[in-house]
Amino acid sequence: MTAVRSPEEVIRDLPEWQGSTLTELSGGLTNRAWLLEKNGRKAVLKIDDQPRKAPYNDRQAEAQIQTAAAQAGLASPVLFADHQVYLTEFVEGSAWDPTQLDQQGRVEQLASALRRLHSLPKSGRSFDARGAAKQYVQDIENPDKKLIATCLDIIKKVRLPNYLCCCHNDLVAENIIAAPDLKFLDWEYACDNNPLFDLATIVEHHELSEAHARALLDAYFDGPGESWYPKLVEQQQLYLALLWLWLASRPDSSNKAINRLGERVATSCS
Repeated sequence: MTAVRSPEEVIRDLPEWQGSTLTELSGGLTNRAWLLEKNGRKAVLKIDDQPRKAPYNDRQAEAQIQTAAAQAGLASPVLFADHQVYLTEFVEGSAWDPTQLDQQGRVEQLASALRRLHSLPKSGRSFDARGAAKQYVQDIENPDKKLIATCLDIIKKVRLPNYLCCCHNDLVAENIIAAPDLKFLDWEYACDNNPLFDLATIVEHHELSEAHARALLDAYFDGPGESWYPKLVEQQQLYLALLWLWLASRPDSSNKAINRLGERVATSCS
């Protein structure tokens, strides 16, 4: 097992952050995170329990993508990265609020940021929905075999298009920051994918209306997006199936949340 370094040990190797104050943040299942503050500067330090493996990027690959995004004004700079340590500049701002889409110019702002995101250099790694699903299924205790089969069938039917671009692949509200321009956090899933998957994530995760989905398509394509709507729905179903498998695989998920999401999966197939 790889040794996990303490934040104090990491900071000793980062001279410009020595003497900084540390405040632990809520982290994920496989890492702990701290806010570092020194002389008016802030950074977020993440330390992983183990080196990252699929479906995540390894930290160096994540840093490469995030650095390109930062240069495009879409992310904070990466300050340091190795196999288990990730240090990025803190982004001052507020989490994106999907209810603000009805305000003038907000759909266009989001669509513009997505177009810039999808213009970043490709990562060289393609989105592997089937591989991620297989890993999630292995971690599900007391599995609902029928619902798992439904999700796997949805995922199996959706194929990657010939045209791929760099996608974030986890555009939930907590990862979209208004600063005031939109910036994206947590590039750990970013890789080359169908650009509609990012739009589908935004629509499906936040349960946006069909009207909002169509408005986002129109803004994204800078014109009528009607012809793309069936493909967007397909990507929404794909996201929903992956989300249910992921949620069911997490030991801290509530049965209520899993069941509610399962109902949405079933409804999407009807």
